[in-house]
Amino acid sequence: MSPVWDLAIFVLYLSSASALLVLCAWLYPRSERFGAAGGAIVGAAGTMAAWGLLVAALGFANPAAQIALSLSHLAWFLALFRLFVTDGRDSSLRPIRPVVIMLAAVEVMQIAVITALARLTVAPSAVDLFFNLAITLRLLSVVGALVLVHNLYVGATTLGRLTLRWPAAALGLMWLYDLNLYGIAYMTGEFPALLASARGGLMLVMALLLTLGAARQASEIRLRPSRYVAFQSFSLFVIGAYLVGMVLVAQALTYLSQETAWLIQVGFLAAAIVAALLVLPSRKLRGWIKVMAAKHLFQHRYDYRVEWLRFTQTIAKGDEDSTPLRERVVQAVADITDSPAGLLLTPSEGGAAVLNSRWQWGDAEVPAEALSPEAVEFLEKSQFILNLDDVRAGHSIGSETAFVPDWLMNNSRAWIIVPLLHFERLVGMVVLTRPAVARKLDWEDFDLLRVVGKQLASYLAEQDGQEALGEAHRFDEFNRRIAFVMHDIKNLASQLSLLARNAEKYADNPEFRADMLVTLRNSSDKLEALLARLGRYRAGGGDRESMERIDAGSFITRIAERFQPQHPVQIAERQSCELLVDSEGFDQALVHLVQNAIDASDSDQPVLLLAACDELFCRIEIIDSGKGMSPEFIRTRLFKPFQSSKSGGFGIGAFEARELLRAMGGQLSVESREGVGTRFIIRLPLADTARLVENSRMDNTPVNTEVA
Repeated sequence: MSPVWDLAIFVLYLSSASALLVLCAWLYPRSERFGAAGGAIVGAAGTMAAWGLLVAALGFANPAAQIALSLSHLAWFLALFRLFVTDGRDSSLRPIRPVVIMLAAVEVMQIAVITALARLTVAPSAVDLFFNLAITLRLLSVVGALVLVHNLYVGATTLGRLTLRWPAAALGLMWLYDLNLYGIAYMTGEFPALLASARGGLMLVMALLLTLGAARQASEIRLRPSRYVAFQSFSLFVIGAYLVGMVLVAQALTYLSQETAWLIQVGFLAAAIVAALLVLPSRKLRGWIKVMAAKHLFQHRYDYRVEWLRFTQTIAKGDEDSTPLRERVVQAVADITDSPAGLLLTPSEGGAAVLNSRWQWGDAEVPAEALSPEAVEFLEKSQFILNLDDVRAGHSIGSETAFVPDWLMNNSRAWIIVPLLHFERLVGMVVLTRPAVARKLDWEDFDLLRVVGKQLASYLAEQDGQEALGEAHRFDEFNRRIAFVMHDIKNLASQLSLLARNAEKYADNPEFRADMLVTLRNSSDKLEALLARLGRYRAGGGDRESMERIDAGSFITRIAERFQPQHPVQIAERQSCELLVDSEGFDQALVHLVQNAIDASDSDQPVLLLAACDELFCRIEIIDSGKGMSPEFIRTRLFKPFQSSKSGGFGIGAFEARELLRAMGGQLSVESREGVGTRFIIRLPLADTARLVENSRMDNTPVNTEVA
């Protein structure tokens, strides 16, 4: 180059170095304006100024200047890391530290290469190899540094960017310039002296940007990168590392024989294709990457804005094509932990938890009593989120091991139980399956699941309240209609009774009188019985005066004989169990349940009846092998009045049967599986037990009816 050009380069680097030194002197007492990174930025600017002075005195290609450039890069890496430290993310974003360490190691290797070239006599044939190695190392450090700068800035809040924009712009500008500089050097095989000489002007621009940044009032630098940004940055880093690795492999292959290099290239390409086809589509691999990234790249595991929007979208679906609310409740909880399936259990009137809904877990074998009343009470009081893996391993922190049933312990897919609490009352429990990549739940998982559980519990309670209100309105309408019917029937019964009494006064025709009396009295008795039945459901339960002792085994035998001409009804087991019941109401309840079983069964499939007793209770079962019922149907329609599947029906049959049995102190439960069949289970206290309970009520003496 001409002396004039050399002089211009000297002046440019000298003035740039002087500008950086002035910046250091001015910025040092104001370093807090860059937070924890202020001191590191002052040191990096001073190191770069020293490099500029060496370039002005010795030239860009001088080994001392090159070593100073590497030291400058090391200083800037430290400054970049301190910008992350300002937010405290150096501890939570653990991958930041290894990346900075790796970049520093690359620069140390660069210093070693420069020192070796300066001190050793290198054969002319190896000069190109060392040149390419030095340029490759420069490209590797530049790509890594740009990824960190990108992640630093885009992850900051709007307020934090006011402070970060100037140092990030200065660092980004420097390494973008170097990316072009060393990229051209690698592609052409020659170092672009013109671009290297103009790098002194870059120092002036950096000094200006840092001065602008320090002149502004410091803002709190809080880095909260979104998951999308962080994953994109991580992907960019992986791609950059892959490209650099490919360059290194390609460079190494040039020193092998042509045939060997070709075989290695083909093998490497085949391995890459197989890995892409087998590994990248793997859901487990994607889950593992997400777990590792959430664990190491974020101050918080969850992006709460994204989680809340997804939660709201899942619950808000209310069109005809959407799944029922109960299933969406399970899905909303499962989405948080990436669980593929789950169950919703809800407390029954007896205190135990029963299956309410399934979400993508159709093969789960759930008994009629999914959780015992004691387990429900424990979850309600403790509000624990149970990790079933910990319970299986014996790492429970309380007494929850005693309350987890065998069907959950033995089901390897069952993972956690999340209680849904509304005003400290348990309205449901969500059982989730293990995600593709299982992980240890921490405090953030528990906090989010508790909050979501309470929100979902409020939705369930609101739906129950709306259903109860609608049912009350329908009952009110039904009662108004029945009141008119009862009024008319009462008038008719009174007229018939009066007619019967008047007819007794006429004895002209004994035969006519006798027939008339029989007919009228029968009609009157039927109408009176109808009125008594319509008025059966009053406050306080059934009529104790109508209770009588019956034998359950003989009773179901008569029921089977009654239906035998219509459909095969078989007695599977018959034990002699003495009950104290209203025989008319008991007959009505059994007839309805057997008729339902017949309607659900094919003509050649028998309905089974059984009666068995233990020390305190009698169990009567009506079993069919028909179409079965879904949990949704059982919950929303089976025991709901005015939900009839028959044209013109009131839909109160199952409801009436349950209420009749309750009035006698019994319970009615159901187990059903679609395509398999249905089992109705009646539990009634034995006659002696019922008398004992009744006497204890009158004496206000508590009675323990638990079976030892």
